[in-house]
Amino acid sequence: MRADDAVMAEINITPFTDVLLVLLIIFMILAALVAPPGFEKQLPNPGSGPTNPVRAHTIDVVVNERNTVFVDGRRSDVARVYADLQATARRRGRLHVTLSADIKASYGTIMRILDAAKIAGLDDVGFVTS
Repeated sequence: MRADDAVMAEINITPFTDVLLVLLIIFMILAALVAPPGFEKQLPNPGSGPTNPVRAHTIDVVVNERNTVFVDGRRSDVARVYADLQATARRRGRLHVTLSADIKASYGTIMRILDAAKIAGLDDVGFVTS
């Protein structure tokens, strides 16, 4: 018996690997199609809904489509939001912050508000979505 006629005892895993790679690609494409987009939520108009009974325990921050910031109903801007949140935290205590933003609001404005809340010691921030 020659060496060429011997039985191969090795398993060829190349077809198995090919199938797994195809399945991986299919699942990656499906995951990208099913995943919800980031900040593309339609947020409610803060003045149109029912009054919130926990308003006394929250600090409301609202951003409109022109990136105008309102902290507890008082007009602010991106530069003053740091001082406004610190003053509100000193006056009312470290409460829960609710952030409502228009869908057209700048992502940078939202990030600055989150940064201002962190600097003011307000770690409990929630996004209001519809």
